[in-house]
Amino acid sequence: MLPIQTGLLAYGMSGRVFHAPFLSTSPLFGLRAVVERHRQTAVQTYPDIISYDSVAALLADDVLELVVINTPNDTHFALARQALLAGKHVLIEKPVATTPAELDELLALATRQQRHLLAYQNRRWDSDFQLVRQVVESGRLGRLTEVHFRFDRYKVALNPKQFKEDAAAPGSGLSFDLGPHVLDQALSLFGEPAHSRFTRASHRPNSRVDDYFHAHLEYPEGLHVFVTGSLLTAAAGPAYVLHGTAGSFQKNRTDVQETQLVAGILPTTASYGHEPAGAEGVLTLATEPGHFQTELLPAPASNYAGLFDAVYQTIRHAQPFPVTPEQLRWQLEILAGPNPQG
Repeated sequence: MLPIQTGLLAYGMSGRVFHAPFLSTSPLFGLRAVVERHRQTAVQTYPDIISYDSVAALLADDVLELVVINTPNDTHFALARQALLAGKHVLIEKPVATTPAELDELLALATRQQRHLLAYQNRRWDSDFQLVRQVVESGRLGRLTEVHFRFDRYKVALNPKQFKEDAAAPGSGLSFDLGPHVLDQALSLFGEPAHSRFTRASHRPNSRVDDYFHAHLEYPEGLHVFVTGSLLTAAAGPAYVLHGTAGSFQKNRTDVQETQLVAGILPTTASYGHEPAGAEGVLTLATEPGHFQTELLPAPASNYAGLFDAVYQTIRHAQPFPVTPEQLRWQLEILAGPNPQG
């Protein structure tokens, strides 16, 4: 087994929380390097890491095989292109690009360079969504008719990270921040919609970017999927609501991984990824006219290590990566579609 030597292009929250803990604890990877332009802090946790002061310096490291692009959204396309031209495989955070044309250019370049362009869609490995997938694939709801996926927060203050509030920056706003998470979940379950409509709006005082989005995805045989996100939801309801001809299912957003990672709990810890008691999903089935049976369903343990395992299998053994180019293109086509302002 030859570990994949990997470099991070940033060591902010994303690098510290969502990447380094997995790359450093997996025998499949070697966390070799990071870009830190100002303060060299990664060495405090990872004493053997190399800190480069520029992207160019990191990309010149011939030992590195994989580069994680975890920088602001509007830099993803240019940095992915730069990394591919340097002969590196690329794992890139959402959104992989901000337009379908950018995605196609990166995919074509990856093919010419004989390298992989892989999307970090980690929310597929959330415990709550894994339970939703199990329920859908079980067929217990019958033919699905209506599905709602939500990602809600309450953050009335503008984000101190200026790039997230810059309307002129490609990929800014909530639609490109949380939208790729829930859209990817929906598309991974139900595939390409026959029709889609996308709305974004801005409601926070002095906001210059969207802080609300809503997508309506229409599928054959009458299935309607609604994907919504908001920064002004003070009392969030269930994140997942599914209705079918045989019953309904609902589940709150209760995955614990981000909270645990921020607290310093490693993904190799026995308690990692286990939802607390009381977080179960609720399955309601119609047993006969006027009678219903309710069942509480616990979510499976979750671990974003599954995504990194898939990255390894794709790079080392040419296994298909679960997040496909087609799914990424559908996502960007929806986000780039007609977007009336609210």
